[in-house]
This record gives sequence, C-alpha cells and structure tokens, in this order.
Amino acid sequence: MTFTPDLNACAALVRRADPDRFLATMAAPVATRRVLFPLWAFNVEVARAPWVTAEPMIAEMRLQWWRDALEEIAAGAGVRRHEVVTPLADALPPGLARALDAAVAARRWDIYRDPFGDAADFEAYLDQTSGTLLWAAARGLGDADETVVRDFAYAAGVAGWLRAIPALEARGRIPLLDGTPDGVRALAAQASDRLARARAARARVSPEAAPALLSGWQAGDILRQAEREPERVARGALGLSEARRRLSLMLRAASGRW
Repeated sequence: MTFTPDLNACAALVRRADPDRFLATMAAPVATRRVLFPLWAFNVEVARAPWVTAEPMIAEMRLQWWRDALEEIAAGAGVRRHEVVTPLADALPPGLARALDAAVAARRWDIYRDPFGDAADFEAYLDQTSGTLLWAAARGLGDADETVVRDFAYAAGVAGWLRAIPALEARGRIPLLDGTPDGVRALAAQASDRLARARAARARVSPEAAPALLSGWQAGDILRQAEREPERVARGALGLSEARRRLSLMLRAASGRW
C-alpha cells in the first residue's frame, strides 16, 4: 500500500504517544495500517485534549472540535483538512464515525475532578472509550461480533487504566471506586473473566478484523499481575519486560490468537 504524508504523520504521532499500539500495528498486516493508524492517532488527540489546558471550557472546546469533525465524516461531505481527520475520513464508513462520537463525549470525565458515581459509570466510561475505539478498528477491517470485541476491549481498557493510576492520582483524579488491594484484585478478576469470555468466542471475529485486537496483547499478563499483587498498581509497577513484551506480541501476531 502507498503511505500518504497524512498516514505517515498519523503513524509518527502514534509511535511517540502510544508506543504499544504502534508496535501492535507494525506487527499486523501492512494493509491494516490504513485503518489502524488514523484511528489510534485520533485516540491520541482526543485522549490528550482534556489534559493540555487547565481551563475546562477550553478542554470542552477541544473535544467539541473532534465531535464536529466526526459529524462531518458521518455526513460524508465537506470534511475539514487535517492530518488525522483526512485519513480518518478515508478509513471509516459514516456509521463508525458516528459511533466514535461516544468515545469523545466520554472524555469529558477527564476534564473534571469528580469521581465515578458507581460501577456502572466506570464501566460505561471504559466501554465508550476503549470499547468503541476497538469496535471501530475491528469493524473497519472486517466482520466481527461487537460483544466479543467490547469484552476484549474492556479487559484491555482495565489493564491500561490500572497502569495509569499513579499518573491520574498525581493529577488530582479519583480513578477507582475502590482503590484498596481487594478492590483492585476484584476489578482485575472481573476484567480477566471478560477477556477469557472474548477469547472463548474468538471464532466470531474474522481473520480480517483480528489484527485490531493485537493492540490488547498485554492485557492478560497485566491483569494477572494486578490480581496477584495489587500493590503493584500504586507503585506503577505493572507491565512486562521489553523482551517479554516483544516476544508475546510476536507470538500472538504469528498465531492470530489475540
């Protein structure tokens, strides 16, 4: 496939800001990059929008900019020129662009310091961010069962969230409903159950769509760490060694067993 300057810019942005998704995409078939790099770059831009300013109104405006861009893509005409929006418009059908609006709207939680109201609020946040993003990526590549993808995305989302706890707390956020060791252990176990359920239904995700799920290749190992040693979360000590991380990705990419 031919890489346009915009697609190269998306890849460079992901490499800098989201190295795990960059590695996973580089391990996937080359043809998938036309869809995955714009989506991951979009996620980078939206995820950091609430954090680049201390003014809530400005952060709200930044998120609204992306919601407006998605609406243009969904409408199918008059899409603004932008190094991420332009290739995203080429990669997404209108329905998926419309679905991604929920992922942007959910990021409003990141602007303010309010805790999640209850478990349902927390799960909705992860489903709308991690779940909707991964669903758009998988469906943009091929046929996939939405429930399976969202189960997998929830597990990957929890794994990523647990790794981000120290940074979120340093910014004055209250990221967990129950930050005790028992609470962390229970959350990791619940996410592991959904990961196992997704993998048991692996056949409902087509080979064409499966490369999108490589982005969560570390989820199982991280969740097991959190479940066995929940104190690692507060220390920011979750994660694999570089050698193990790359080997695990290589094996999953080669086998197709995300």
